[in-house]
Amino acid sequence: MDFSHKPVLLREAIESLDIRPDGVYIDGTAGGGGHSRAIAEKLTTGRLLSIDQDPDAIEVLRERLGAYPCATVYRGNFAGMEEAARDCGAFPADGVLFDLGVSSYQFDNPERGFSYQHDAPLDMRMSREGASARDLVNTLSQRELAEVILRYGEDRNARAIAQGIVRAREKAPIETTLQLAEIVKQSVPAKVRRQKGHPARKTFQALRIRVNGEMDRLSEGLDAALRVLKPGGRLAVISFQSLEDRMVKRRMADWCQGCICPPDFPVCVCGRKPRAKLLFRGGVPPSEEEIAANPRSRSARLRVCIKL
Repeated sequence: MDFSHKPVLLREAIESLDIRPDGVYIDGTAGGGGHSRAIAEKLTTGRLLSIDQDPDAIEVLRERLGAYPCATVYRGNFAGMEEAARDCGAFPADGVLFDLGVSSYQFDNPERGFSYQHDAPLDMRMSREGASARDLVNTLSQRELAEVILRYGEDRNARAIAQGIVRAREKAPIETTLQLAEIVKQSVPAKVRRQKGHPARKTFQALRIRVNGEMDRLSEGLDAALRVLKPGGRLAVISFQSLEDRMVKRRMADWCQGCICPPDFPVCVCGRKPRAKLLFRGGVPPSEEEIAANPRSRSARLRVCIKL
């Protein structure tokens, strides 16, 4: 299986984790194993837990990390990492890494149904379990579809697209990626069709996020990571789209905030203390060299915090 995925911000992420040879680390979204292997190479007596929900990724990870006795591969979603870490002897951890989004393998493998550039069954399930994108576009109401596209795709044409989907499925079920892409294209205004990029991009993003429950799992995973970390442990998160990055930024900011008493209170009565501190302010983008070598890295941002 050619599970190819070029790890983004690899050097920056590994350096930010400040890996100790005897430390314990968790790669919550191991994918093709690029970040995991870079961590494993720095360990001697330490441990690495590599988690992924995609069965294809798990097969590849077991092969690629087989040469590292320190590495344990675990199938699951990073939202459940606390249980996984306890089960696999990786609790508490010195560092946790999330590389969010969809791997190049998932995008480029037509049968997975993530891309509007290939004609394939409309699937989009990272775990290959549960309801698919086909199920959603053929069963959700017009109002529900519009809400999904607006919330997770941030597309101002959400209502028109939802209307177009419902109108099309009244004639026949929507089965494939290219079917859906064409429906979206015909549903948006002409000026949108003339803009750069395919008009279905945001709809596909929205459906993928909804199918996999990505925002809910991310929220749960961030909190789980903070619980799993030792004091002084580091959480590094690489995001690729604005919804993810906003959640990561706001959650880390919340962890870093101390007293929330009104300014006119003479003493603190809330007792709130910061639970983390930022390693650096703002997200770290990829270098120009990395973007030139891997254009898909352009939107990536790395944010890191240290547990207090």
